[in-house]
Amino acid sequence: MIDEFIAYLKYSIEIPCKGVIIYTKEKLTWDNSVTLNVRPVIIINKELDLKGLNSVELKIDNKFIDKYQTQNIVGYIKGSLKPDSFIVVTAHYDHLGKMGTDTYFPGANDNASGIAMILNLANYYNKNQPKYSIVFISLAAEEIGLFGAKEFTENPMFKLKKIKFLVNFDLAGTGEEGIRVVNGSVYKDKFDLLTKINTEHNLLPKVDIRGAACISDHCLFYQKGVPCFYIYTQGGIQAYHDVYDKYETLPLTEFVDYNTLMIKFFDNL
Repeated sequence: MIDEFIAYLKYSIEIPCKGVIIYTKEKLTWDNSVTLNVRPVIIINKELDLKGLNSVELKIDNKFIDKYQTQNIVGYIKGSLKPDSFIVVTAHYDHLGKMGTDTYFPGANDNASGIAMILNLANYYNKNQPKYSIVFISLAAEEIGLFGAKEFTENPMFKLKKIKFLVNFDLAGTGEEGIRVVNGSVYKDKFDLLTKINTEHNLLPKVDIRGAACISDHCLFYQKGVPCFYIYTQGGIQAYHDVYDKYETLPLTEFVDYNTLMIKFFDNL
């Protein structure tokens, strides 16, 4: 309800005001957008002490870039036994860029860590040919609406029905509290396989199950009938959509064991 009201304040032409100031207890995060507000909207965290402030001056220059062109990046390793059946791994490589000229959002966990995961998997399978063909997709424009995934699913390079299973990696850089598997309850047999491997090899602290949720690139594949997981790590640094999500403080606590778990999972499909 509150999100709908805030959207109304941002976009409605019916409100007779020049701007909107919103006070919130929530963490302030930065996002890109594919729409323009009809008026300036300033969001202030309630922790800011306003008593000593007489005035605040802001200068905001906003530029909407029309028809900006980006691209997905795809790699492929042919399978030894079933080359016409595909395992697909995805991760988005975009983040938030800059706010103005001085503020930079590195995006180490979201989602350089996911890209690092698929590069590690590509390196492994380049030396150890898989039985199924494996496709590695670095997807663009996730942060502004899953546009890279939308483009690929609407114009696939191969028939989507040939995908045996897809795993999307987003937020892969911690793991102190294990991982959570979106669609785990949908594809329970695959989730059970994943947890069985994890237990047998004593890899991650825990593997949590979650239902369907349209919160990352996997969603558009799932809507096309592709069996898939979206997996993210839990615990550790809480930096998210802010300037503190940087490689210097990203622990990669369980990255090696996480990578090992996924290799064993793919090899047992």
